[in-house]
Amino acid sequence: MKLKYNPKTCLSCEEISCLTNCQYLNLSSYEAKVEIEKIARGEYSSLLKDCVACYACEEYCRYGNHPFFRIVELQELHNVEVAPKNVVEELINKYKAEGEFKPKKVDKGVLHICLFPELKERVQSRLFEGLTVVRGRHVFCNLIYLHLGKISVIKERAKKVIENISSLGVNEVVFFHDECYAFYTTFAEAYGIEVPFKPIHLFEYLYNKLKELKDEIKELNVKVAYQRPCSNRLIPETDKVLDKLFKLIGVERVERKYDRENSLCCGAGLKLQGRDKLAEEVQRKNLDDIVKSNAEIVVFNCPMCYATLSKAVKELGLKPYLVSDLCRIAIGEQVS
Repeated sequence: MKLKYNPKTCLSCEEISCLTNCQYLNLSSYEAKVEIEKIARGEYSSLLKDCVACYACEEYCRYGNHPFFRIVELQELHNVEVAPKNVVEELINKYKAEGEFKPKKVDKGVLHICLFPELKERVQSRLFEGLTVVRGRHVFCNLIYLHLGKISVIKERAKKVIENISSLGVNEVVFFHDECYAFYTTFAEAYGIEVPFKPIHLFEYLYNKLKELKDEIKELNVKVAYQRPCSNRLIPETDKVLDKLFKLIGVERVERKYDRENSLCCGAGLKLQGRDKLAEEVQRKNLDDIVKSNAEIVVFNCPMCYATLSKAVKELGLKPYLVSDLCRIAIGEQVS
């Protein structure tokens, strides 16, 4: 399982947008050139220690050369401790699937909700009627280990995870979580992994479903601040689908300093890495930016981002919702 990475692309790149746009490294063009050349040659670079795994360089690269995956590969190759060893070992064991996977009987389609049991209640909606919900370690993409510099764990478990989902016998799978969808699209493409079914992103599914129910939609007419998750950096094309979805339900996505390509992470990954001070700084920047945006609602798609920031959002007097929650409200369903 080899990464599709061309060192010559990085060595000949003049823009080096993957690093000069990074909001955490603060590198000059000269420093970025020096470090990307080390990365291209497979050498140790200070980037391996300083990278916060926000995934943004995957989006910033104009050539699709997968600089972030390359960095994570080299972190492991050069034994860089991205997070405390006990945290890494605990998570590797915690999310390891035990025993055999017992596939559910599927009538129409599958809705994959990753490892988030709290989503089971939130997807009890007409929007997801007919879909069989699957979750758990046997179908977990394991991309969390990108935050921890352990890409080998993802590779080791990838084949079995795909086999487990394939055993459900469906041609399409709807993925609620950006990271899961990114595993079956961007990550799989980068490593030449064959996926025998079509992954459907939640935004695409909701947009098409709501078009079917367009006569029932009551436009919400609200201004929302969107907290874009780091994993969406791997699949930036879906962010444009979200704009279409918001328009369909009468939502205005307010302009923010820290949104779209300029997004900052929620801080959860930073806390895993033991960078508590930086996590608090990033969270404060996000929250201050949200207040300045004059939004009425703060919207999340990643359940981890929601869990990390929703309490602070409520303390600001704003309402936190998942994207799917807003869609449910738009068709008259009650959301707690």
